[in-house]
Amino acid sequence: MTTTQTLFPRRQPHADPQDPHLFNWAKNAVLASKNAVIHVENEAQLQQVITAAAGRVRVMGSRMSPGRMLKLSQPGDTLLDISALRGVLAVDEDSVTFGAGTPLHEVFELLTGMNRMLHASPGVIDSQTLAGAISTGTHGQGMQQSSLADEALRIRLVDADGQIYEIDRQQPEFAAAQLALGTLGAITAVTLRTRPATLYTCFKSASSADNLAQDLLSWNQQWAFSKTWWFPDENKVHTWNARESTADEMALWRDNHGDLVEREETDTQMNDTVEKTLEQMHDDTNIVDENGKPFRTVTRFKDFSDVIGDIYQVFCRGIATPQINIEIGIPLARAPAVIARIKAWHQQSHPHMHYPIILRCTGPSDAWLSPAWQQPTCFFGFVVYYAEDGSLSEEGLAFLRAAEQLLAEEGGKPHWGKYFDPTLYDWPTLYPQWTAFQAVRQRFDPQGKFLNTFMAELLS
Repeated sequence: MTTTQTLFPRRQPHADPQDPHLFNWAKNAVLASKNAVIHVENEAQLQQVITAAAGRVRVMGSRMSPGRMLKLSQPGDTLLDISALRGVLAVDEDSVTFGAGTPLHEVFELLTGMNRMLHASPGVIDSQTLAGAISTGTHGQGMQQSSLADEALRIRLVDADGQIYEIDRQQPEFAAAQLALGTLGAITAVTLRTRPATLYTCFKSASSADNLAQDLLSWNQQWAFSKTWWFPDENKVHTWNARESTADEMALWRDNHGDLVEREETDTQMNDTVEKTLEQMHDDTNIVDENGKPFRTVTRFKDFSDVIGDIYQVFCRGIATPQINIEIGIPLARAPAVIARIKAWHQQSHPHMHYPIILRCTGPSDAWLSPAWQQPTCFFGFVVYYAEDGSLSEEGLAFLRAAEQLLAEEGGKPHWGKYFDPTLYDWPTLYPQWTAFQAVRQRFDPQGKFLNTFMAELLS
């Protein structure tokens, strides 16, 4: 049975730096003994390490995933650090190849320096490694694009025998390699399709949630990118809608030395809602610092203003702070019905919340294990922040469990890189290509060298 404590472990905010164990980024799970971590300097060394490994192998990336995704199973297992495999490896007219260990912020900075961008909107956090981001389905928002994995043209990886594969879109297993949860092998390089850089003007608004179901569909049809924060307690929504900038707007950005332009006119409509949210967060977290990271994630909605910038300046604005984050993808066509059900549930039970529900919609994905495979999808995000002492609000966790149960009953699929209860989902039913993916994984790694206990149970 999956317990709340198992799903949402207490974090260790004051872990001793001399502790011989390596924690994940949130410090709520031990991944391995530090001496089980091997830092590889190049692809040849990576091949040697994988070939020589007697036990199982996982690649740790930036360690932002739940610990169970990366945790080593047995003594003798290996956790690989590929952060040295970074930077630009090749450039052509329509694509750029990066080392798999390149952090996303470096990917975005390097592309911007070339006056290029990805077709896909970024996620809000840019400290993930490229390989980790595509392997778990990191996505932004916008109906004309999907996840970062869908921008990959070619993926280079080392399999369990140390053999190198270059998998491109012409090969049948590419849709498996796009989002493989680190189970096919260790990715060393990713070629991403690019386009000329474009500026966007983002219009921010506040409105009633009375017509959210219809508004959500309209916004996503009308705008290049749309993102919404829904505050059920206040029956309000805060929305960012973006389109390509006009010539005059681009001139303002250039006059601002290429930095994000924030319009002087501000809107105070969200201020009361934000104050009530902050009060709830203070009660739940007992964090003393008024400028602490959890609070800054909502104070930015006060006195909001429209902005002009490149896609990374506008949307890659997340503040990395330890949290339990659940995100469930629902087919876009079913989103209005799910919103109606959440409203009815909220009205009846008044669940305890200290952060709004985040709504991001994307177009269909080609990756077999993407929650958005072959259909436009709306992702519903739910967050509870850790308290100062590393604990979590019991009421907040009850809300998370109930919310996930509700969306699972509606056919939702969880974001692989976030928290979820695997017992709620029938994977082969949710993913029609589940068996095909298993066959590809078996071919690349017949002995399960790249599986840990959690991944083995998930894929069994």
